[in-house]
Amino acid sequence: MTSLDRYAVFGQPIKHSKSPRIHQLFAQQTGQDLLYSAQEVPAEQFVMTTEAFFAQGGKGLNCTLPLKELAWAWATHKTERAELAKAVNTLAVQVDGSVLGDNTDGCGLVQDLLVNHGIALAGKRILLLGAGGASRGILLPLLEQSPVCLVIANRTVHKAIELAAEFSHKGAISGCGFADLIDSAPFDIILNATSASLSGQLPALPEGLLVEQGVCYDLAYSNEPTAFVHWGRARHAIKSLDGLGMLVEQAAEAFFIWRGVRPETQSVIALLNSERGL
Repeated sequence: MTSLDRYAVFGQPIKHSKSPRIHQLFAQQTGQDLLYSAQEVPAEQFVMTTEAFFAQGGKGLNCTLPLKELAWAWATHKTERAELAKAVNTLAVQVDGSVLGDNTDGCGLVQDLLVNHGIALAGKRILLLGAGGASRGILLPLLEQSPVCLVIANRTVHKAIELAAEFSHKGAISGCGFADLIDSAPFDIILNATSASLSGQLPALPEGLLVEQGVCYDLAYSNEPTAFVHWGRARHAIKSLDGLGMLVEQAAEAFFIWRGVRPETQSVIALLNSERGL
């Protein structure tokens, strides 16, 4: 049995995960000795596998699809952002043996936008496409940046309206259907949190949604530009980005929660971008 602190990412599928590479780079950069692995864990085996991991001395876990809601239910206690998101992507053992659940997705997105790309969110009109778990996880950190409004658009209208209502005490937020966007004023920033982009599909969006010099950002990422990144470029967005930077930034926040050391991220993002030819 190794004496190194052990961490892992659980999910299904998991082979594509860049998390082990990212955390290895963070550990090398910060002089931390640890092991980080990826493990295929189906939803029905989550509780058993997680309990065994921590019982055997594991220090922390990342959880990705389809396990974030299960991790939220399993955690001993949760941060406010995780509680509101109803999803946890980071589990961390505390001194008293309890397990803290956190959600670092939203702060990772905000960090990537603000710091890595110089995109201000305060006073902006933001459109968020999709009302699923990916959207829920980023709403609180976005609203904390004080946009003038945040509109959630979704195929199933009532889901967007209900999700907006849950966060209405945190800022100016509303929900609507994609068809309702026809009458909308244009947005400064459009975020895609639907899963359709990776399969080359997008919801039907009216023209004129993006202001001149606006920004498009896809939470998903791949080695090739996603359908939404192409959509933004075709509408002359000043920046049309995918979510690789968000992935690295949310990992850095998890690393900080676990190790108390904040890694530098821009060199890691640059390396991963160079490896995928960007």
